[in-house]
Amino acid sequence: MTDTPPSEMTFEQAMKELEQVVGRLERGDVALDESITLYERGAKLKKRCEEKLKEAEEKVAAITLDADGQPTGTKPVDGL
Repeated sequence: MTDTPPSEMTFEQAMKELEQVVGRLERGDVALDESITLYERGAKLKKRCEEKLKEAEEKVAAITLDADGQPTGTKPVDGL
């Protein structure tokens, strides 16, 4: 795991670390205090992944298509 704040991670970085956190918690071989710390880190990583997915979803939704289904540009999306 890294010390990088989740807010500075890419989706891929956050997802990779989240998978590591979940794996450690599922094994059940960590002390209670460490489990709580891991759970907190996992919650922050999950939030980051959700934010990045929402951004991507909004970008995809903004793509406009012509009658043949070809991209013709994008609609303006607030905040992007």
